[in-house]
Amino acid sequence: MVNNHFPIVSGVLVVLAALAAPANAAEAIPSSASQAEFGAKLLVCNACHGDNGVPKNATIPIIWGQQEKFLTKQLHDFQSGTRDFEVMSWMTINLAPSELDAAAASFAKKSWPARSAGAARPSPPAGIAVCQICHQQNLAGGPSPSGPTAPRLAGQRYEYLVEAMRRYAEGERTNSAEMLTIMGALSAAERDAMARYISGL
Repeated sequence: MVNNHFPIVSGVLVVLAALAAPANAAEAIPSSASQAEFGAKLLVCNACHGDNGVPKNATIPIIWGQQEKFLTKQLHDFQSGTRDFEVMSWMTINLAPSELDAAAASFAKKSWPARSAGAARPSPPAGIAVCQICHQQNLAGGPSPSGPTAPRLAGQRYEYLVEAMRRYAEGERTNSAEMLTIMGALSAAERDAMARYISGL
């Protein structure tokens, strides 16, 4: 995928560097000064994910109203390097583990952005039932039989979904063994049909 986030990335890194403080893994966020600094760090997220929950670029996921446990796992995966994406690696390296958990909780409590009226919803593609096993019948996410909480997919943008599916299929994203297996078994056309359907929910 062509990286078209460079101007945003540069701005984010400048702000983050100014806010960065030594992160103590056992440190909570007790004082008002710490709360203010933590709030400022969260505001940096808006540079990509949007200050109203609508991402600035269609390839960036919606995180407002996303499943909290899923967000927590992804933030820890970015920090540990289990999930590799340069911007998020830089974002999380300056956060204590307690701040990662607090950030996930903060974004999960927000409302999923309202959809604008659009085209009629397409018919479910063949194979969508395999997604519903973990992501729930309505694809809004929740507890998964495979263990970790599955994220909400319904209403994510097509561009993000199809790229995430491709990355799993081609082994570029490896922080979910189930997704590697499932996406690797699908053709590009099947993934495209699923992404178009899910984004219209």
